[in-house]
Amino acid sequence: MALHSLETDPEYINLQTELVHLQTHLAETEGRLLVIFEGRDTAGKGGGIMRFARFLNPRNYRIVALTKPTEVELGQWYFQRYIKQLPDPGEIVFFDRSWYNRAVVEPVMGFCSMEKHESFMVGVVSLEEELVYDGIKIIKFWFSIERKEQRKRLSRRKTEPLHMWKMSTVDAVAQQNWEKYTEFKSKMFRTTSTPHAPWVVIDGNKKGRARKEAMLYVISQMDYPKKGTAAERLEPDPGIVSVIHNPEEAERYLSTHKGH
Repeated sequence: MALHSLETDPEYINLQTELVHLQTHLAETEGRLLVIFEGRDTAGKGGGIMRFARFLNPRNYRIVALTKPTEVELGQWYFQRYIKQLPDPGEIVFFDRSWYNRAVVEPVMGFCSMEKHESFMVGVVSLEEELVYDGIKIIKFWFSIERKEQRKRLSRRKTEPLHMWKMSTVDAVAQQNWEKYTEFKSKMFRTTSTPHAPWVVIDGNKKGRARKEAMLYVISQMDYPKKGTAAERLEPDPGIVSVIHNPEEAERYLSTHKGH
């Protein structure tokens, strides 16, 4: 759905109004919200963020999409460049990919050693627990798509001028590495799904519906004075949104979603 048509979509406008009310409350109370967008290439992460941010006050949110680390950053503590981008009081920050690059993309592409990968998998759970304890609300989205759908989207990316800039080395081998991505994604769900920072898996095969359900999930997790004054529905569709709080739930999810 094009951005201009969103302005005539009552459901989207109502959800966005709820997000504006939420953002206003966070600004007034100095709350901090971090929303992480992860998923396979073409799953809809960047477009999803743009839908979230469409009508938000630009003074109180940031979109963080870091490029590959510099030589200096490669010598730093892995999390250091991400810590610098965490939300300030009263702010929402959207991570378009995050420290979870080291959970999936880096080991698949050979950008890190397995020792560094394993160290990350242990350290990230403690880090997120500390951030939540300090008052940051963390929402971790994984946008999930089927292999056939990814193939179609990659093909469009090669021919549509407005999307060609998204093509990368990682995109070029996404289909070849499908099974490797599945292996490391599964390990990530089993290891880093926790009650304080669960993985929220969004069925992203239908982009428009996926983005609205993601917005609904954020709304459902937050309290603010005007909650429910715009949107008729405040809970996401469980057929599209799956929440994974622990390794047992990860196993159940993975056993029933083998094609994603």
